Amino acid sequence: MERLVKCYGTFTAVDGISLQVREGEFFGFLGPNGAGKTTTINAIAGLAHKSGGRIAVFGHDNERDWRRARRLVGLSPQEYNFDRYLSLRDVLIFAAGYYGARGKAVAERADMLLDRFGLTPHAHREYTRISGGQKRRLSLARALIHEPRLLILDEPTAGVDVELRLELWQWLRELNREGLTIFLTTHYLEEAEKLCRRIAIIRGGKIVTEKPTEELLAAGESLQDVFLELTRN
Repeated sequence: MERLVKCYGTFTAVDGISLQVREGEFFGFLGPNGAGKTTTINAIAGLAHKSGGRIAVFGHDNERDWRRARRLVGLSPQEYNFDRYLSLRDVLIFAAGYYGARGKAVAERADMLLDRFGLTPHAHREYTRISGGQKRRLSLARALIHEPRLLILDEPTAGVDVELRLELWQWLRELNREGLTIFLTTHYLEEAEKLCRRIAIIRGGKIVTEKPTEELLAAGESLQDVFLELTRN
């Protein structure tokens, strides 16, 4: 993205930020509440119309060539937004339909993802009848159903227990090793430190630093110390 701007009336939520996420990278995007993280994510995914700047997804402008750009992005949002009347399996199959994917291959991929994330025993249950941790897994599976090249995760482990958090970390590492580009926002700084190779920190709609994780920690400080120093009012 280049010089991305997003305004809501007179309020500027994202103020001219530029980022380049490399293919195959595990990229962390951190900041305090209200810094502009979710607004940026929504702009990348095409859910929010930007006020200025340019966003390209693997070379496809996400306005001029929006069909191709959106097809390449899988988004797992912070809030659950499943159809309450669908089974877990149907949530995945219906989501694939939004990207023009249908038929036997989609059903097989849905079953594969349900198995990969430990949801097969619940495949025919409504999502309202599963636990919060299982909903997190379903959100991740839905983001992957159309085989995107970029996975965007907005607080993927919020509200889950330690055991599931570690399982999710393992799955995300595996997906990244398989070549998937991952763009992560999280308030768990240890999560970013463990998973991300490069991190950008946003404050007040502006990028205050963007470096490889190792460089951010080179002074011997924890990521928490670096984060607090850069985002302190």
